[in-house]
Amino acid sequence: MKARVDKISTRPAPGPGLQYAALPFRRDSGVSILLVTSRETGRWVLPKGWPMKGRKPCDAAAQEALEEAGIVGRIESQAIGFYRYDKRLPDGSDRRCVVHVYPLEVEGQRKRWREQGQRTVRWFPVEEAAAAVKEPELQDLIAVFGHHLSAGANEGGSTD
Repeated sequence: MKARVDKISTRPAPGPGLQYAALPFRRDSGVSILLVTSRETGRWVLPKGWPMKGRKPCDAAAQEALEEAGIVGRIESQAIGFYRYDKRLPDGSDRRCVVHVYPLEVEGQRKRWREQGQRTVRWFPVEEAAAAVKEPELQDLIAVFGHHLSAGANEGGSTD
């Protein structure tokens, strides 16, 4: 007698999701970081999203900043780092995501944008921005980036 073999899925479990984020900043009396709230949980986060077909990662990050916060500016082509977090999916499961972060020097904000009214947008001093986000790796990334910008401004030198 032949044993019955149930079909087993050979499709691999989804790996980490790759996302791109903008780290919006401005230099006024100091360095300020712009954060937005997530639509699902209301947590403070960076504008971020999935890769976009035909767009460079930095351009996808800039597009997310425009859609989520209405901001425009000059985005760097190189990521300054990454952080990881667990994204809650519509089915209730979590997916581990790796987010590459691109600095975006904000030049302005549009009067209207796609997700206006769905999120809160707020400028924070660097230390407060780092404390406002939940992910420890993102906290460190914001703090180091802000310190780097502040040090460069204080020395009158380049931040590159």
